[in-house]
Amino acid sequence: MQTETAEMPKIALKAIRSEAGLSLAQAAEITGVSKAMLGQIERGESSPTLVTLWKLAKGFHLPLTAFLESAATTPPAVNFPESIRFRTLFAFDPTLGSESFLITLTPGQTHISHPHDAGVVEDIFVTEGTLELQLADTQDGTWTRYSAGAAVRFAADQPHSYRNPTDSPTRFHNTMHYPRI
Repeated sequence: MQTETAEMPKIALKAIRSEAGLSLAQAAEITGVSKAMLGQIERGESSPTLVTLWKLAKGFHLPLTAFLESAATTPPAVNFPESIRFRTLFAFDPTLGSESFLITLTPGQTHISHPHDAGVVEDIFVTEGTLELQLADTQDGTWTRYSAGAAVRFAADQPHSYRNPTDSPTRFHNTMHYPRI
């Protein structure tokens, strides 16, 4: 049996920043990521966290996959230390305005996702295990449980969290819909 190797992504930040005609200082202002960190990412001296990648995507008003460079036909899984593991299923398609990922949560793992751009919608389809989802609009902090085969769609321009309450891995397809890109 062949196993898939997770690796840190190469980030296309410098090309995106240059195409936008922004200095490091301007990019830092629109993303909330420090100028020093942006420079380190561009020089390959630092790998961004998933939270930092989402700040970049939100600041530049681009999908997450716009920042991930991959020469592979089937991109490898990406594993962020202390965070989720994901593999791009479909990179951003401007005609459809969406991108899709296969996300894995380890047993007991929780992932907090910051709000995406206004109007962004997520579709979740649980393929394996049990997923719990918490949305900011639930006033009492309730987690809603979804088992394999279940699907949910929600507004992702609010804080939301995923967690795996079990002792087995949880996998789910996550499709991001971007209405303004």
